[in-house]
Amino acid sequence: MLEIKNLSFSATDGAEKIDILKNIDLTVKDGTFLVLTGPNGGGKTSLAKAISGIVQPTGGSVIWNGLDVTNMSITERARAGISYGFQQPPRFTGMTVKALLSIASGGKELSRIECCNYLNKVGLCAADYVDREVDTSLSGGEVKRIEIATILARKSGLMIFDEPEAGIDLWSFAKLTETFRELHKTSDATIIVISHQERIISLADEICVLSNGQIAEHGSRDEIFPKLLGTGMGCEYMRKGE
Repeated sequence: MLEIKNLSFSATDGAEKIDILKNIDLTVKDGTFLVLTGPNGGGKTSLAKAISGIVQPTGGSVIWNGLDVTNMSITERARAGISYGFQQPPRFTGMTVKALLSIASGGKELSRIECCNYLNKVGLCAADYVDREVDTSLSGGEVKRIEIATILARKSGLMIFDEPEAGIDLWSFAKLTETFRELHKTSDATIIVISHQERIISLADEICVLSNGQIAEHGSRDEIFPKLLGTGMGCEYMRKGE
């Protein structure tokens, strides 16, 4: 179970202090598919990075399966079973896709068939990618899908994806949506996805809306989704990229 207690995160812009996250309280039960959504600048990515250890909160705590990970490094949290997929993934010149997937899986060298299985799940023709380097010859969308494949290979207990649909074509997005559906159905992983896309939001067990650094809404999909689609909260940001 993921427990976020009174979590705050602030940054400074010159002499000005900016409160990005404001006393967030959130509990996500094991095996839950949670979508974080809300207006741009609302704090979604900052919250995800605070959970994974990329940024250090200025207050509060993050507890994963009873372990307080608030002051742990990214590496320590990864070893505890927390994975994070960046909106703009890094590149690794000199490293092949096969090698990267093998590292992600725990260091054991994966077979070509195993690598192909992960790549197929994210809409890549595996034979065209498994021996390629993860460098500037790949497009942003290709690197994004490869990173998602590495997270699948890790089989983490907590998988966080920051706008996985960004830079992905419609066919691959449909494949990715099906991957999330199957992953949730066949694994015990807790999945957190930052997204504005209705097709991803509709897969969620729970939806959490962040706005102005605070939780505006949190509840079941059946409870929150109609509000997002209605006139009360608006849904312009949900359709971004369609």
